[in-house]
Amino acid sequence: MFSAIRGHVVTATREGTVAEFPDGLIVYDATIRALGDYSQIAPQFPDVDIADCRSQLILPGFVDCHVHYPQLRMTASPGHELLGWLENYTFPAEMAFADAEHCQEVAEEFCAQLTANGVTTAAVYATVHPQSVDALFTAAENVGQRVLCGKVCMDRHAPEALLDTAGQAYEQSGELIERWHGKGRLEYAITPRFAPTSSPEQLQLLGRLAHEFPDVAIQTHLSENVAEVEWVAELFPLPDGDRNFGDVHDYTGVYERAGLVRRRSIFGHGLYLSDSELSRLGQARAGIAHCPTSNAFLGSGHFGYRRAAAVPGLEVGLGSDIGAGTSLSPLQTMGGAYAASRLSGAAMDAFELLHAATLGGARALGVAEQTGSLEVGKEADIAVVDPQAGGALLRSRVRHADSLEEVLFALWILGDERVVSRTVTAGRGATRKA
Repeated sequence: MFSAIRGHVVTATREGTVAEFPDGLIVYDATIRALGDYSQIAPQFPDVDIADCRSQLILPGFVDCHVHYPQLRMTASPGHELLGWLENYTFPAEMAFADAEHCQEVAEEFCAQLTANGVTTAAVYATVHPQSVDALFTAAENVGQRVLCGKVCMDRHAPEALLDTAGQAYEQSGELIERWHGKGRLEYAITPRFAPTSSPEQLQLLGRLAHEFPDVAIQTHLSENVAEVEWVAELFPLPDGDRNFGDVHDYTGVYERAGLVRRRSIFGHGLYLSDSELSRLGQARAGIAHCPTSNAFLGSGHFGYRRAAAVPGLEVGLGSDIGAGTSLSPLQTMGGAYAASRLSGAAMDAFELLHAATLGGARALGVAEQTGSLEVGKEADIAVVDPQAGGALLRSRVRHADSLEEVLFALWILGDERVVSRTVTAGRGATRKA
């Protein structure tokens, strides 16, 4: 049984451009079956019920490359830079996930909010507790979202209640891979929180696990904050003379020597990477999740999108980074990315922002063959956006826009979850807001 939506179809393309069908039609079940001009496609499907969204934009479902679901309810907590934020807000919030019922409650709320924001694919951090991963995958499976998720691994420099050991990280992550990886649209991601909270032994064992499961994603943080980068320089090589990692000269090298840098390695932030580090990440075909609203909120700095995106082989997507990020809305994240690009001296345009929030993110996560753009044969991940459902300023600006680029740019700067009228995840759960 096919479904169809008529409207202004806009998508990023593999060639780096944007394709549009001003009066378009997309026909789908679990995958996209037909796409193009309404006048050409509609006669091929005379019996299909068509949702008339001609005043709206039909976009690819958005991709969130970096988000912490356990931090959902601590979003917008005031005042601290990264390391103080972890100590005062993040770690206390994550301790509550020792309770399986709490895990399920927050996971369901989180997945519902992703849907409300048009997000159909996400790379998600859980907590150290395996049940936090089980809960998120269960909730995502129920709504059809494509989710990469992993148990956070930490064996030092965190509260005792949130620590595992190197062996536990390896064993529990392996068990979760066997239980969930490849189940429908669910994929596991090996997840050391960041280098300071993992011992060399833990990183090495997680690298061994990555070698044993070469198709599994890896996610962690990299070069987010100046104090963090300085701390890593102190910890690796370790002060006690532990040379397990050899002579490590930069932050990326810590992960490289552990075997954690490869295709489908997604590194959050990357603000202070050298040219050498960016080049090596590109050679490995790794990805960076640009998290502009959290970078601004924590005062971490700003990421040079154009500089990173120009590196051959390196894929860059966008991440909300809830709870330091300030919104799950990809539109708000795109607005933050634009502001950051102005500060870096190379402003992103509306089409670049769309690419980063959809196909660029899918490429960074290694799922671009399945999702990230509207193409026949890809999974039917669709976000329908109604500019007239936004605030008065957005409505006025769109009425006076002279081009598609101006309409999109206004949405990225002035829009939020109110404008998402429908979300379709692999053909499931079309959602219309009242």
